[in-house]
Amino acid sequence: MAHNNTVLSQLLSLVSRHEFETLAKQHHKGQALRKMTRWGQFVSMFVGQVSGRKSLRDIVSNLDAQKQKLYHSGVGKVSKSSLARVNEQQPYTLYEALFGKLLSKCQPHSPKHKFQFKNPLFSMDASTIELSLSLFPWAKFRQKKGAVKIHVGLNHNGLIPAFMSVTEGNCHDITEARKVDLPAGSILAVDRGYNDYEWFNSMNNKGIFIVTRLKKSSKYRVIERRTVNKSLGLTSDQEIKLTSKKGAQYEGQLRRIGYICPETGNHYFFLTNNMKLSAKTIASIYKERWQIELFFKWIKQNLKIKSFVGTSKNAVLTQIWIAMCTYLLMAYIKFTSRITKAVSEMIRLLQLNLFDRRNLYDLFSPPIDDDPNKYRQLSIL
Repeated sequence: MAHNNTVLSQLLSLVSRHEFETLAKQHHKGQALRKMTRWGQFVSMFVGQVSGRKSLRDIVSNLDAQKQKLYHSGVGKVSKSSLARVNEQQPYTLYEALFGKLLSKCQPHSPKHKFQFKNPLFSMDASTIELSLSLFPWAKFRQKKGAVKIHVGLNHNGLIPAFMSVTEGNCHDITEARKVDLPAGSILAVDRGYNDYEWFNSMNNKGIFIVTRLKKSSKYRVIERRTVNKSLGLTSDQEIKLTSKKGAQYEGQLRRIGYICPETGNHYFFLTNNMKLSAKTIASIYKERWQIELFFKWIKQNLKIKSFVGTSKNAVLTQIWIAMCTYLLMAYIKFTSRITKAVSEMIRLLQLNLFDRRNLYDLFSPPIDDDPNKYRQLSIL
């Protein structure tokens, strides 16, 4: 009988087993694993991500229902206790490293951003996921609340995370921002929460351009006024020098741009160290920063990062990093031209959030216009 590849095996084929096993050896702790392997852990948690499973028991039950097909995915029998133990004890850093490998695979295929300038464009922001402090006592946030915070730098070439970190909820955004290393000439759009003039100065010295909003309390002196096209919604374009004590940490001049949004009528004032791009382009760059908000909204709606199947810090971070690996796998399929109709339909449904997540068979049903006999055995497994 002819062998039919399942959708799961097609997706997992994008992950190099050789690279994965090499990383697994590097990020191993304790005695050698016997029945439950790191690959088995990844496949189990990956299935939980794309099918919206709610618990470890839910994941294992669905895998067990199709255990005859697990062999072709390189996975043996998965038990709830073994999966829980590996999630708790084996370092999550394996999937952080795998994220880096998948990112390198995605970047050559990602489409360019929509602007005419050739500078790399990034947005940076953080999103907080609240947790119960009684269940997650390590997740420090407030006196009676726990949380983890996901810090992401979004590359607008393909809208994929160029860098990411996960911290406790009380970690300030600027603390992680200082660790970011961008190539010279990059443009980074951030909100007012990242207004740190000492950091701006260090980025400027590296040849990196910042686009943000000016705080209302900022004190400055106007050095030069530029003419603006008011028909484009621009109200001002000024070169300024910050005069406050904190502002003095920035050594050079900055640019203050006033802009009225035609959709809302709100008046915004942007701050940048880029003196060459037009004022309207600077305003459009900051508007494009909204893409990172849409990114956070998408992963919270479609991936399992708001509810967790384990309570330890390692288990939570394992689930989050596998979720982000899942996102990159979906992005890679979207970027590459050669994709099967079945996987293409899966991506379309995932983007529209129309999955019926109660049934794994319905989840990855084949396209209607295909030969039904060809995909008769097609399923998540």
